[in-house]
Amino acid sequence: MSTIPFHVPDLDDAERDAVLAALAAGQLSGDGELCQRAEARLGELTGAGHVLLVTSATHALELALLTLGVGPGDEVLVPSFAYPSNANSILLRGATPVFVDVSEDTLDLDPDDAESVVSERTVAVMPIDYGGVGCDVLGLKARLSATAGRDIAVVQDSAHGFLSSRDGQHLGTASDFGVLSFHVTKNIVSGEGGALFIKDDALAAHAEIIREKGTNRAAFLRGEVDFYEWCEMGSSYGLSDLLASILLVQLDKAAALTERRRRIVARYDAELADVFERGLLRPQIIPDNCQANGHLYPLRTDDPGSCKALRGHLAEAGITAPFHFVPLHSAAYARKHLGTPRNLPVTDRIWNTLLRLPVYPRLTDEEQGRVIAATRSGVGL
Repeated sequence: MSTIPFHVPDLDDAERDAVLAALAAGQLSGDGELCQRAEARLGELTGAGHVLLVTSATHALELALLTLGVGPGDEVLVPSFAYPSNANSILLRGATPVFVDVSEDTLDLDPDDAESVVSERTVAVMPIDYGGVGCDVLGLKARLSATAGRDIAVVQDSAHGFLSSRDGQHLGTASDFGVLSFHVTKNIVSGEGGALFIKDDALAAHAEIIREKGTNRAAFLRGEVDFYEWCEMGSSYGLSDLLASILLVQLDKAAALTERRRRIVARYDAELADVFERGLLRPQIIPDNCQANGHLYPLRTDDPGSCKALRGHLAEAGITAPFHFVPLHSAAYARKHLGTPRNLPVTDRIWNTLLRLPVYPRLTDEEQGRVIAATRSGVGL
């Protein structure tokens, strides 16, 4: 019996040929012709005002906070049910992450809990669109800004969210900053890579300089200045054209890959509906005004022991169904360096009762049938 992995990137001869063409043309450095084409294509597909390709979603988060001028003494609100990159991007600025709980149904940031910890030091909030299910970022910004009595910036982590939308807008385009990931585990990939969406023209110009080692090299290449120079503090966040060559091919496939993922998710929904109705497993809830992209299919059990047993049952059937984030507020680094954690009951309850079923375009109907059958038998059906 063959093993069914959790994820397989959808790559074929088109990506190989694109890489070979880029190599033959010597297109290796960052922010070259292929990157610029990919940025323009992302803008077309998402409606983002400004798009900057970067080396990872992690670096996109760092670039957003650098652009905002976040620094020592500042606080940024962030879900504890998140990847370490979220907290690290804040700590690297000398600021303090304030961990927030998530909502029981959507697994996105809980706005009530976020509002409860707004302080005079709060400068930004970093919601995560878990599984490509969009947060209400406009409502969140309005609510937190009203509580703080000043503007609270929203850095929307939509690493899971390419081609997902909320209220008809692509995730990450309605907030001050939006972040996408093209990591090998995401819906479309460049191996490593990410993008930063920026609404404000001035902030976008500022971020462009920071991305290019603190220089105005991008303006020079556009013919806007006669030479480029060091203008301010920056770093090197530009994506290589070699990786952009892969991304361009993936962008051409994106609609078809997303549709296949959505069909897989729809089948899980249909054939596990009675499992959910009986309360044997709990799915993530997708609000009616959200269109998700089929990035994940998370399920929750009643308790950690049941989750471990189900994961073991699936593994015996040759099916990989991993857990996800270990909460940041209770992780080793936080325990050592960030003091006594806040009480985050939903996060503490869900993290070790959650597993994810395989979702990827090359998952065959027969393989998905095996996953469904093993899941059902794993809960006694």
